Amino acid sequence: MMRLVDEIIINAKKSCCIHIGPRNRAACAPICCSCGVSLPWVQELRYLGIFITRSRVFKISLDHTKKSFYRSANAIFGKVGRVANEDVCGRAVV
Repeated sequence: MMRLVDEIIINAKKSCCIHIGPRNRAACAPICCSCGVSLPWVQELRYLGIFITRSRVFKISLDHTKKSFYRSANAIFGKVGRVANEDVCGRAVV
């Protein structure tokens, strides 16, 4: 098992650390890769399009998702304007 861990290559540019648990605000020692680069501790990270937030319990943040949705919906409404009726606008967003 230890041999498998030694062969894992970590991309330090794309990797970071987050602390989840009762001591999430405690200062943590830096974690270093085998290449000598230390991974940063962050407040929030993106994993598969979902933002995970540092907290006492596992939490996700939907703020970025909501912003993206409203940005897209406003772009559609801006193009359509007042020409289309409510049914067309509602179906375009959903």
